[in-house]
Amino acid sequence: MGGEKIIYGICVTAQEVDYIRKLIEDNPHDSRRQLSYKLCDAWHWIQPNGARRDMVCRSFLLALERKGYIRLPEKRFTPHNPLALRRPPERIEVDQSPIRASVGDLLPLQVDLVRRTPRERLYNSLLAQHHYLGYCHPIGEQLKYLVSWGDRPIACMGWSSAVRHLGCRDTFIGWTAEVRKRNLALVGYQTRFLILPWVEVKNLASYLLALIARRISADWKGLYNHPVYLLETFVDPDRYRGTCYRAANWIQLGITTGRGKNDKTHKPNRSRKAVWCYPVHRNFRLLMQHG
Repeated sequence: MGGEKIIYGICVTAQEVDYIRKLIEDNPHDSRRQLSYKLCDAWHWIQPNGARRDMVCRSFLLALERKGYIRLPEKRFTPHNPLALRRPPERIEVDQSPIRASVGDLLPLQVDLVRRTPRERLYNSLLAQHHYLGYCHPIGEQLKYLVSWGDRPIACMGWSSAVRHLGCRDTFIGWTAEVRKRNLALVGYQTRFLILPWVEVKNLASYLLALIARRISADWKGLYNHPVYLLETFVDPDRYRGTCYRAANWIQLGITTGRGKNDKTHKPNRSRKAVWCYPVHRNFRLLMQHG
């Protein structure tokens, strides 16, 4: 291997590949996971919350092996695919009698982070039953908010790690490809927003967007040890006009290409979406350049 190569999106030198070969040679009884842990520790591949970037490292090692640069030890076992085995959310019934009021009549609302709590089951169930896209288990970092009026749930809002490459967003921030890779975790992606269909409260959607925007960076830092400075989401223009986002001072940046993150044909293969974003810090560009 001569010079530098990009493997699994990571720039690696011949000397670094030699280091990995020696790591494998010096630890002949290690499993792939153990080798990944040692490489993460040696190269300081650590997430903001202190956990090793084990899955990234193992994917990187597999990519090196496929290119013929290294030879990993044989697999000791093949784990079950948790996504293949994951069952649909349990159906939980709730009171569906109409709620017709103004936002002021409902205050104060209860807004709970339900990830890894007993109420997460209710959140998942409501999305599965009532969101037009259903429930999809988020990947990576994630927050799940359940909004209630008294003992009645009225809305759900889900967030996860941001889309890897989004041209109009990256231009808006002023990101180069290198800075984006380093600071992508500073963007929060809204994956789901549901106001339950029997809740008829004018301006509730924009009120909740503003309410969550004021607390989400602190919530993210509390769970993952880093803030977010920009929020993003996609809106299907065939279904919605994005009125609540505009009312909550979100900014429409453009339209997706419709090609998806793994596109190799450069032709649209899915519906195009409007891209909306919301800076949660006035100096977001400066902060997102330096992390």
